[in-house]
Amino acid sequence: MSSRRALLIALAGLPAFASLRLMAAEAAQLGKPAPAFSVLDAQGRVRRLSEFADKVVVLEWTSPSCPFARAQYRSGRMQELQRLAADRGMAWLTVLSAHPSRRDYLPPREAAAFHQRMDGASTALLLDSEGTMGRAYGAQVTPHMFIVARDGTLAYAGGAGDKATMDPKEVRASRSFVRAALNDLAAGRKVATPASRPFGCAIAYRG
Repeated sequence: MSSRRALLIALAGLPAFASLRLMAAEAAQLGKPAPAFSVLDAQGRVRRLSEFADKVVVLEWTSPSCPFARAQYRSGRMQELQRLAADRGMAWLTVLSAHPSRRDYLPPREAAAFHQRMDGASTALLLDSEGTMGRAYGAQVTPHMFIVARDGTLAYAGGAGDKATMDPKEVRASRSFVRAALNDLAAGRKVATPASRPFGCAIAYRG
């Protein structure tokens, strides 16, 4: 595992990541309409945000090599939340934004196989290979989580939970900001914690 891939990133972090912080500042804003997108999924189908109008939509950026993202799945928490969202009639879109020139990139068939191995239960796996969607949302790391409310506004942006950990046991013991936000939205409440610091591995955008 390279030090680059295992790097923990916080929004208030190191100057080397100033460009990522600038990208986030210019991207999606809480309480404002979420950026529209048009992205192919692993089956070759075009998926758009408008397809899920009047639904809560969870966006999860992931990676096949990131130990932080892997811990979320090995703990079972990510799949548990994906199934919870489905049970509530919400959409869950897992996103791969690695560029084809980067080692993290997976072509459609391999991406689908990777997600199946992880027991992913997403509505769809999106292949944002040019990084257009990721940059529009300001996605910086894996996992980076965003939730779009039923009215189309961005209701949550940040980390999966309150512990930046690569240990599945610690993931299980952590507080899930995503679960809390989904509970608030399902109950018709304003999200109590709409933002948190994302943590994980830098997304392999075009260099």
